[in-house]
Amino acid sequence: MNPAITLIRPSIQWKEKALAFRKEFFENGEPVIFGSELLDKTESYEDWLTAVARNTSPKTVDPNWVVTDTFFAVDGAGEIVGIIDLRHRLNDFLKDLGHCGYSVRPSQRQKGYARQMLARVLEEARRAGLPEICISVERANLASVRVIEANGGALRRSFTHQGAPADVYAFHL
Repeated sequence: MNPAITLIRPSIQWKEKALAFRKEFFENGEPVIFGSELLDKTESYEDWLTAVARNTSPKTVDPNWVVTDTFFAVDGAGEIVGIIDLRHRLNDFLKDLGHCGYSVRPSQRQKGYARQMLARVLEEARRAGLPEICISVERANLASVRVIEANGGALRRSFTHQGAPADVYAFHL
């Protein structure tokens, strides 16, 4: 396993590294960056950063969103290896998607980062006072299933997402 990662809130200082992180997904043919609070859809890093900051508070959260903490996963060399978010509650749209989404940079996969990221965000959820979080995963995504199970996720229910079988796992905090 690689050295420990740190979860760091996005800031303007991370702009160039964040844009390179995003570009790597696109160059790898991946137009969606899960857990990125739409970093993959926003042209302006500054606009994305403003939205991410706004969504951390019940007073300023976008009315179409829920309070969400978004973190870069940064390795010991100061490189962004992943991104993960923690949604503090589920609305109707999120009931099948869960409290958390995450992505590991394509060049950094299968190095143990996702497992560490999820463990760290579970700590954040405990600190936030959440009694439980749920995470969904398409059943065919065996790497993520292993990450979820390694962190203590318990299968709660199954459903179909965009025609593919998927499962919701619960973590009791």
